[in-house]
Amino acid sequence: MVHFYNNSTFDIGHSDPGQKNQNGRLDLDEGNYIPEEQQVTLSWHDVMVTSSTTTACRKEPCSKIILNKVSGYVRPGRLVAIMGASGAGKTSLMNVLTFRNIRALSVYGDIKINDRLVTRDQMNEISAYLQQEDLFLGTMTVREHLLFRASLQMDVDVKTRQKRVERVITELGLSKCADSVIDRPYSNQRISGGERKRLSFASELLMNPPLMFCDEPTSGLDSFMASSVVQSLKMLVHKGHTVLCTIHQPSSEVFALFDEIYLLAEGNCVFTGNTMFGLDFFHSQGFPCPMNYNPADHFILTLAMIPGYEQTSHTKIQRLCHEFGKVQKHQENRKSRAIPLTHRKLHPRYQAPFLKQFSYLLWRSWITNLRNPNLVLIKITQTALFAVILGLFYLKTDNIYTQDDVMNINGCIFFAIVSISLDSIFPILNVFPSEVPIFVREYGCKLYRVDIYYLSKIIVEIPFHIITPAIFMTILYFMSGLLYDEVEFFTAVGIAALVANAAAGFGYTISAGAPSITAALALAPLLLMPLMMNGGFFLNNRTVPVYFLWLKYSSWFMYSNELMILNQWTNVDRIECNNNSTCYSNGNLVIESLGYDKESIPTDWICLAALTVAFRILSFIILFIKAKLST
Repeated sequence: MVHFYNNSTFDIGHSDPGQKNQNGRLDLDEGNYIPEEQQVTLSWHDVMVTSSTTTACRKEPCSKIILNKVSGYVRPGRLVAIMGASGAGKTSLMNVLTFRNIRALSVYGDIKINDRLVTRDQMNEISAYLQQEDLFLGTMTVREHLLFRASLQMDVDVKTRQKRVERVITELGLSKCADSVIDRPYSNQRISGGERKRLSFASELLMNPPLMFCDEPTSGLDSFMASSVVQSLKMLVHKGHTVLCTIHQPSSEVFALFDEIYLLAEGNCVFTGNTMFGLDFFHSQGFPCPMNYNPADHFILTLAMIPGYEQTSHTKIQRLCHEFGKVQKHQENRKSRAIPLTHRKLHPRYQAPFLKQFSYLLWRSWITNLRNPNLVLIKITQTALFAVILGLFYLKTDNIYTQDDVMNINGCIFFAIVSISLDSIFPILNVFPSEVPIFVREYGCKLYRVDIYYLSKIIVEIPFHIITPAIFMTILYFMSGLLYDEVEFFTAVGIAALVANAAAGFGYTISAGAPSITAALALAPLLLMPLMMNGGFFLNNRTVPVYFLWLKYSSWFMYSNELMILNQWTNVDRIECNNNSTCYSNGNLVIESLGYDKESIPTDWICLAALTVAFRILSFIILFIKAKLST
């Protein structure tokens, strides 16, 4: 396994009292330069990664070698690219060096900073990891996003924080799009791919980390933007940063910007060193690069596994590895040169206190909702329109009830509960599947805690889960002939609000557990139907099978339907009888026929509120587990 350095601190160079503020933290308002005393050298030694597999061994467990005892180092001031054909092990090596996504793998070897073994937490404290996919909440502007990150990462005053953000915006050429929304929902307004990539750099540069990992920084960009992005990395290298990239197939212009390359093939290191030395080495082994040909393409084509010629390709790679090993033995010692060390403590990355995290996350969640005014308007219009349609079906202008009205009003009540529930559940199903990748990445950077993120999400949504059911019930109540009384009306609105919040909690649970929006949309009806069946409309409350009692008592449809029925019929003293064989002469008989009991009113209120809380706790637990397993 990867060796851990057990001490809580480790040394990365001489301390520089002049670079710290009064709290002992580094002064982040001095640009992106890394003083020599704080520069780092990353090295890895005999790293071996294997995974268990059964397909290749006829259902018998065996190990597949992903990385085979690879070693290397990256010094400050040198831009290094890990290259190789698909499946060579580039991403696996990057994951091992950053201690990410390796839970299912067996990892051996040493990972060091300035010749000192490091742990995952220590690596996170001193490095930044720019992943291939740029993930942002699209409703925020570039400046708002950076201010949000800075507010949760920097223990400085507001003025210094804003100054730092503006400097990073200027240095990375984001001034033109600083006030542009990153990706406005339901429109074509968004920043370009190159601007998104530079925004990723800006997000990490706020803390001015001495070590940076970049996974495919040019992915999805045209040649001009790819060159611009790599030039930004080159600028950081000149300022003392240590930068390591994986890159698939760069253009010749981009390739020329790299100082050193690290070539992988079948999990083996085929060459590491200066780019020009790489050309000389391949030429000496009988693989010269043609004139006017991209060296990167030449290396990758030479090291690729050619279909139908796998054995020949494998033999060629093994020979190159062997020959490069012989060359290394005749060269000077290539181990990382550790900077003379003193006992300077590495300060933990700043974590904002609870209230600060909560306030900024609440602000961001609220901004996200405000930037979707059309969605809010559509939701309110949809609610009002459906209430009118349902009211027209059950239209009644007085409180004189007949036997036909009993069935109509009971049906109206149940369909109102179903409508409010569906209206609360389905908009929520895409909340977590769409945001979980962003949340996991930010949580992995220790920007905030899971519980604070979750609280900010649900608190911002609560007003919508009160206003829309109140609008729906107000319109329907006076159109469908429900009991015209002030107490009954406000009771019905309160029940509707609780129904909306209980259903929203159920939606949060599905949303948190589903791996995608498609899966959430498929799961919701499947899980909703049994709860709806136990609502007391399709199945008498007294005849629920014993083996489904657990479903009955976990259904907000049952509690809310009982409350609404009791609210409607308890004070109805007279119902007109006609020629029907069954005659309910008053509201109490209607209640008894449905198997409901007036004594259950307090219990129903409590259970409805308890379900609202329980579903949210369950969804939080699911989100918490998902966050822990993903980081």
